[in-house]
Amino acid sequence: MNYIDKINHLLTPKQSQSPIVIDLFAGCGGLSLGFEAQRFVTYGFEMDSDSCATYNQNLKGECTKVVLTNEIELPSCDVIIGGVPCQPFSVGGKQKGLKDSRDGFPIFINAVKKLNPQIWLFENVRGLLYRNKWYFDEIIQSLQNLDYIVEYKLLNAVNFGVPQNRERLIVVGHHGKFKFPHVLEKIITAGEALGELAFATPPESKFLTDNMDKYVAKYEKASACKNPRDLHLNKPARTLTCRNLAGATGDMHRIKLPDGRRRRLLLEEAARLQSFPDWFEFMGTNTSCFNQIGNAVSPLFAFHLAASVREYLNSDYRVSSKEIEQYQAPIQLSLPF
Repeated sequence: MNYIDKINHLLTPKQSQSPIVIDLFAGCGGLSLGFEAQRFVTYGFEMDSDSCATYNQNLKGECTKVVLTNEIELPSCDVIIGGVPCQPFSVGGKQKGLKDSRDGFPIFINAVKKLNPQIWLFENVRGLLYRNKWYFDEIIQSLQNLDYIVEYKLLNAVNFGVPQNRERLIVVGHHGKFKFPHVLEKIITAGEALGELAFATPPESKFLTDNMDKYVAKYEKASACKNPRDLHLNKPARTLTCRNLAGATGDMHRIKLPDGRRRRLLLEEAARLQSFPDWFEFMGTNTSCFNQIGNAVSPLFAFHLAASVREYLNSDYRVSSKEIEQYQAPIQLSLPF
């Protein structure tokens, strides 16, 4: 089965009545889609109207449009997941940590404390391990204090069938014997993902002008790029972001056509490189749709994470308090959680 057929079939939400998953900061539903494909029931919570509309258009679960606070009432659940807002910690951001109003970690931690799920999981950019490592340590300690074993790994979505180099920090809280998903042997290239789309020029195509080509050349020279940052069909794509999808920047994703022209990625191409199925319909303006894709957790990556969560829930996962202590590392606390 080729890549396109695989994601179109594998990532179809499956009917189920349990376990129940709460998806905080759900975005357009990339993380929830992977869990629904593994027969979880999902409830999303997201403040962006277009993202909520996309979620409700495609998933079986319901997404509530809401600005999350510590006072919000959430339903009982078995699992809490979330793509906690990462702008305060991304390498490209200003890394203000607690001083950044976009910080969603106090809300996530409070939800875990209130609902006491069997397992929880959040995804974030690897920038959380840089200048704000002190803050990450305190987040971990706060969650450990809720009687969870907390483990984290840097995982690359490209190792789980996604045709894109997308390294993300995955943090899991459990009660013992959770296993991260195994790396797959086969790497999917951008060409396998896009197929004939890579050579198409539909009416909505946006071609780079001569001035844009010159600007890109200057950007690549200043950035010391050894190879042009065009999409190379014989290898996975570089990381898709809101900025390099929706904006006409020097770092924008683009395809060089056989006739020499270069065009920006089509919406369907960006979705495929993020492992969204072709049937998945994004709601909102073109810019909004690109932003939803850039912010999303790759659904196929989420599918493999969800498989590990289900395996854990089906196992005899409880360990002794002595075993739990082996995971814990004392960290000085100063957060008001």
